[in-house]
Amino acid sequence: MSPEQTRRIRVRIDGRELTLSNLDKVLYPEYGFTKGEVIDYYTRVAPVLLPHLADRPATRIRYPDGVDDGAFYEKNAPSHTPEWVRRVTLPTPSSTRGASETDFIVIDHLPTLVWCANLAALELHVPQWRVGPRGGVHEPDLLVFDLDPGEPATIVDACGVALMLRDLLDADGLASYPKTSGKKGLHLYVPVAETSRTYDYARKAAERLERDHPDLVVSQMAKRLRKGKIFVDWSQNNPAKTTVAPYSLRAAPWPTVSTPVTWAEVEECREPEDLRFVADEVLDRVDEHGDLLRPLLTDRQKLP
Repeated sequence: MSPEQTRRIRVRIDGRELTLSNLDKVLYPEYGFTKGEVIDYYTRVAPVLLPHLADRPATRIRYPDGVDDGAFYEKNAPSHTPEWVRRVTLPTPSSTRGASETDFIVIDHLPTLVWCANLAALELHVPQWRVGPRGGVHEPDLLVFDLDPGEPATIVDACGVALMLRDLLDADGLASYPKTSGKKGLHLYVPVAETSRTYDYARKAAERLERDHPDLVVSQMAKRLRKGKIFVDWSQNNPAKTTVAPYSLRAAPWPTVSTPVTWAEVEECREPEDLRFVADEVLDRVDEHGDLLRPLLTDRQKLP
């Protein structure tokens, strides 16, 4: 058997046959985390991850040579996509041709998730809206805020702003749920009844927070304004944009994960490391807590 053959194995997952390759390839050199371990993580976290990917066209960020050697975004279904992977054809903006169409994939079961992981799709990003079983786009059912620290601010400062934003949303009758970005910030989600108003509401909420706390918060895009503050990015509610999915790995020196956290953990954060979780830790947390973001799948709140 050739060395190439020994690096490829055939597996059967939920009735689908896949060929996995280069499982010993190190994708996180600083941590020594291999592609085989990436696939193992995604397989084990799938019960809580897949519901957050279901019916949402996925943008994958692939790192075929590891996190230190470049990446590329992939929205379209590549030519070698298995026939059993769900595809949806959706209009997408194009800077050169105006409107165009893209064949997205939807990661709605374990074989597709493992197929993506085998392609070194470390990061999985999805929009705040879903597609129907036969296509067609629903209005957004999620509202998200990305709390991004501008140096020298850190996630600790983002936690303070997250608590202020939680109170603002609570005053509007909206429960919210936090997760780490997996890098330096926080994401705050609000499950809503399907509505086209999420973009405008999120922008106005961020502006209200900036007016009340101008020394801590900025709601404008200009990077020159962010130094030492928390940028409350409301723009990810634009239907054309995506946010990294809960439980997705991130391309960082270590295999950190965009991790659901409790409000108590946000309140108690004193060091950036308090809210940094790698893959094994996230699996332990799921065993302990289950899916902390389950309300995103079941609750539907009306915007005021």
